[in-house]
Amino acid sequence: MKLTFIILTAAISFAACNSTDKKTGENTVNTSDTAKLTPDQIAKAGADTANFTTIQWLDSTTRDLGKLKANQEVEVTFRFKNSGDKVLVVESVSASCGCTVPEKPEKPIPPGEEGVIKAKFNGSGHGVISKNVNVIANTNPQKNHTLTFTGDVQD
Repeated sequence: MKLTFIILTAAISFAACNSTDKKTGENTVNTSDTAKLTPDQIAKAGADTANFTTIQWLDSTTRDLGKLKANQEVEVTFRFKNSGDKVLVVESVSASCGCTVPEKPEKPIPPGEEGVIKAKFNGSGHGVISKNVNVIANTNPQKNHTLTFTGDVQD
């Protein structure tokens, strides 16, 4: 699955390199064309840092969920915006442990648009918890982003 996201990122980057606006002569990205690219084209495009964009976290990257009930599923969302001028692709999202299941947007996020990273925590155990969700995207200056949520699981 991680390979799929890397390939998708490369495809978007490739499309950005090879698409030119006829009026302005500037490179543009058409997200509907990304499905037409081959895996090889996608892989080559992922290495092109010229197609990286920027991300703005609309919510804090750290959340305190307060008191939680044991064995109750909790969903945490982290909203973001593509604040750059290239298509944003969330390549992968992973959790620091098996009790947290993250979800990522499957479609590329056009410039100026918003997206959401979700994480479901099953509330197992008890006591103070601190969980990380690691996000890898085609962003600059950093490609890796850490989202954290904390809480106190009570019986």
